[in-house]
Amino acid sequence: MIDSCPARAGAEPPPEAQPVTQDTGLAAHFIVLELLPGAAAEAALRAFFGNAAALRRSVGRRLPNQQLNLVVGIGSLAWDRLFGQPRPAGLHAFRELRGDRHHAPSTPGDVLLHIRADSVSMCFELARLITDALAGAVRLVDEVHGFRYFDGRAMIGFVDGVENPEGREAGDATVVGDEDPGFAGGSYVIVQKYLHDMTAWNALSTEEQERVIGRTKADNVEMADDVKPANSHVALNVVEDDAGNELAIVRANLPFANFSRGEFGTYFIGYARDPAVTELMLTNMFIGRPPGNTDRLLDFSTAVTGTLFFVPSQDMLAALADGHPLAGQAAAPSPADTAGAASSPGAGTLAIGSLKGQAQQLGLQEPPA
Repeated sequence: MIDSCPARAGAEPPPEAQPVTQDTGLAAHFIVLELLPGAAAEAALRAFFGNAAALRRSVGRRLPNQQLNLVVGIGSLAWDRLFGQPRPAGLHAFRELRGDRHHAPSTPGDVLLHIRADSVSMCFELARLITDALAGAVRLVDEVHGFRYFDGRAMIGFVDGVENPEGREAGDATVVGDEDPGFAGGSYVIVQKYLHDMTAWNALSTEEQERVIGRTKADNVEMADDVKPANSHVALNVVEDDAGNELAIVRANLPFANFSRGEFGTYFIGYARDPAVTELMLTNMFIGRPPGNTDRLLDFSTAVTGTLFFVPSQDMLAALADGHPLAGQAAAPSPADTAGAASSPGAGTLAIGSLKGQAQQLGLQEPPA
């Protein structure tokens, strides 16, 4: 894995990333917004980018022990509308996945707000201030309130996010480095809302549920490779680079529920240094590895949203209030040039050429468009 912006003697410190690797918290608000037409709406959104950190501080300092965090992501269409070129090398609309049995839709979204804390009241207060600041400039597309379920379990009863990297490895997996230097310190995030058929799921025995996931339910131990089914959720979420190193993302998933609507689900939110890693995991799940060997969890879980965002560094997010801080510099490669392509370090995407090879094994010349 390429080192993400290592500090060097006499060199500028690396850009500070938004808190993409923080703990999920006990509560979270996942909010997706759409930018309304007009110059006034654009100006209001730019102003919010410049003031986002201050808004978080104004709420967070009231109860510092509540660990309030905010991550702001920007969608592809909004980036082009607000800032143009150059653009982050991996930024594009979420690519719909339509297999023989399962479908991952691509849904609209210009701005993602990922607010997390150890209490719902802190999430609410920051969301209130942000929506007040953006009143008349945005339309709410989707809002999910997640909660920590006992010892970090998903709605289906298994512990979630077990394989998240930690420490420096988490930064290496999520933070853009020298491969796209203008956007160093940034990250990419894909969000999907999944609804679970809990009646069908709970009709399975514990042993059969464990075969679906690839882990034991009570003590959260991964099954041995010669026991774990090839269509289990765990098996299909393992992707590797050319050297056989497993590639990781950081998940901040939380469950949600609404009894009046009969909705019980998981909000998937995956941060990655290169979105191709997450996209290949999803391709394995929805198309299959090999094609047709799809994730059995999808027999009980339906994706109803899907959006990709770029998460600027803290400094870049603030600078976007005044327009594109890199305007006039050479444009980054277009998504069409970089999607699914192998590259050498520093060429705009990570050196993960095996992603292209694995996609071709799935019958795809590049990640699905």
